[in-house]
Amino acid sequence: MNNLTLPVPSGYQQPRRAGHPHGQSAPENLRVLSHAPRSTDVLSHSQLPEHLPQTRPQPLGSHPNGCRRQAIRSFMPSRRPLRREIVAKGLETMLKHTNTKSASGETVSRPPANECKCPRCLQPEDHPDKQSHHQLNLLLSHLSEQQRRWVAAYEAKRLGWGGQTLVSLITGMSRVRIIRGQRELDGELQGRPSGHARVSGGGRHPKLTEAQLKLLEKLLSQGATAQGWQNSHWTANRVAKVIQKHLGVDLCIPSVRKILNQRLGWTLQKPRLQSRDRDEDEIARWKIEEFTRIRTEARDRHAYLAFIDESGFMLAPTLRRTYAPSGQAPVEKVTDPHARISVIGAITLSPEYQRINLTFELSPDNANFNGQSCAAFLHLLHEQVKHPITVIWDSVGLHLSQPVADYLSKNGNIVSEPFPPYAPELNPADGVWSHIKYGRLPNYTPFDLSELRKTVTTELKRLQRQPHLLRAFIHRTRLSFEV
Repeated sequence: MNNLTLPVPSGYQQPRRAGHPHGQSAPENLRVLSHAPRSTDVLSHSQLPEHLPQTRPQPLGSHPNGCRRQAIRSFMPSRRPLRREIVAKGLETMLKHTNTKSASGETVSRPPANECKCPRCLQPEDHPDKQSHHQLNLLLSHLSEQQRRWVAAYEAKRLGWGGQTLVSLITGMSRVRIIRGQRELDGELQGRPSGHARVSGGGRHPKLTEAQLKLLEKLLSQGATAQGWQNSHWTANRVAKVIQKHLGVDLCIPSVRKILNQRLGWTLQKPRLQSRDRDEDEIARWKIEEFTRIRTEARDRHAYLAFIDESGFMLAPTLRRTYAPSGQAPVEKVTDPHARISVIGAITLSPEYQRINLTFELSPDNANFNGQSCAAFLHLLHEQVKHPITVIWDSVGLHLSQPVADYLSKNGNIVSEPFPPYAPELNPADGVWSHIKYGRLPNYTPFDLSELRKTVTTELKRLQRQPHLLRAFIHRTRLSFEV
């Protein structure tokens, strides 16, 4: 290893150690270096002492000369050249890791030196602190993690008040790491290895290589049914069996979960139900061609777009997971699980796409919407908008009923357009029901239908006052509204 040279100020005398008679200098194994070197005198690395006494940094105000202004502040901005002590033997031990080699003989790569973020180093003018801070970061880049904590904690304690913040700006280390290093120093480094400390880049390599990880992700993306199971349900146990079968690596369940979460970025997901009759090509064509035609014709007519959908709210709640004591699942008591209230709603969008609103209507208790009630809702919607309307909804029997057809034939200002089959995600109104059921009222068990009606009405009126949420429901459909 190359010798390390440290600058020593010319004409400097060794400081006197506290508690020693006058005229007795400090031990030879401690050298005080100037914060701003003014000499070419150097101290060779080979001249470092062999032994290091058990010394502790002096607190502020305990300087041998009794002057608080002369207390050691290594990196604190000052008008005078500042001085700091370097524990020689500790430095020698830590620098042994500079050219550490791995078991294969390759040199371990070191992280680059940190860029100081203190106010002095951020200024464009040159300052002696810049070189000193750079040298400290260069030294830390050659140390192990725990040694970096110790050096940073040592410097922060020597600086005194505000030292942790300043050292954090200089080294880029968090105050939590510096405080941890200070606790370890205060405990006299008990239980810490004194010889072979773990260096950066060490540790055991993962059992799955990057190539194996890509193969595993490809196998898992095919689904559990492609690997011989009857259902599409991936568990950590099944993934472990796939790894054992195709990659020949035996992993425990916690290691498999760590690979799924941290290396692949997979999380637990609830599957969405889709019909087998769903035509993906037709849905993609409708989004590009049909919706563009519908949007263009509506703009030419200066008509509002109205996305209409129906849903139901029951006394039986929409259950979602919640926190509870282990082994004590919460119990939700229901008066009548089949009692319900049907709701029809429409999100209307102005021709310039500037104004957005929500119109809704609730059915009587335990009643469904029919052709007559649906036609009545179209009449209510037209009275509120007072402009031509292009209605976009599902091709269900309710919307194709004779009362609805009769009303549309009499009112030429309303045009009906259907969504493609089995594509509820294209309707923004579907987001209204999902938001209320799963976001606002999960595990909600009202006593009766009157309480449920009052709560649902309150939630729908709340959405009317939040147009940003209504726009979010439209954005969720990924429909293009570009002119």
